[in-house]
Amino acid sequence: MPQLRKGFTLLELMIVIFLIVMIYALVFSYFSKEEKRPEALTPLTLKSTLFDAEMIRGHTTFLCTDECRRCYLREGIHGSFEPYENGVDLQQTELYLLDADRELSPVEYGRYDDQKICLKLDFYPNGSSTKAVLKTPEGIFYLPAYFGKPREVDSLEEAKELWLKDTKLVSNTGDFY
Repeated sequence: MPQLRKGFTLLELMIVIFLIVMIYALVFSYFSKEEKRPEALTPLTLKSTLFDAEMIRGHTTFLCTDECRRCYLREGIHGSFEPYENGVDLQQTELYLLDADRELSPVEYGRYDDQKICLKLDFYPNGSSTKAVLKTPEGIFYLPAYFGKPREVDSLEEAKELWLKDTKLVSNTGDFY
């Protein structure tokens, strides 16, 4: 007659413990995953943050009001603006563009939702965007349209020189290849 077993072997206990640990790890890793939120937008991280967070799909317009404390995104030309829910560190930003006389001039876009628009940039799926100069209490920043990363500069004049240099390089595309 076979002898009755009264317990588990060490191997059986190890297998049960291993399975419990695996199930625990899978279940809790699923629930503990937090959605990766983009970092707060600054003049230096504005473009990269929006592209890295995959918020740019097609032609996208980024718009800020209320002294750049509230920002909105709009996909396409005819879509509606949706509030940008992540952090924004663009307060008191002034936008400058190069005018017809090749001078940097502050831009006023009018109003949105009864608030003065302080910043409006367009982003495209090929990685380009509106070329702009942003002046904040923290400094002056040049945002190129195509190549290179945004840079902090010492003056509006230095930003203008970078703008004109980039325009010349883009018009002479052979310099890039």
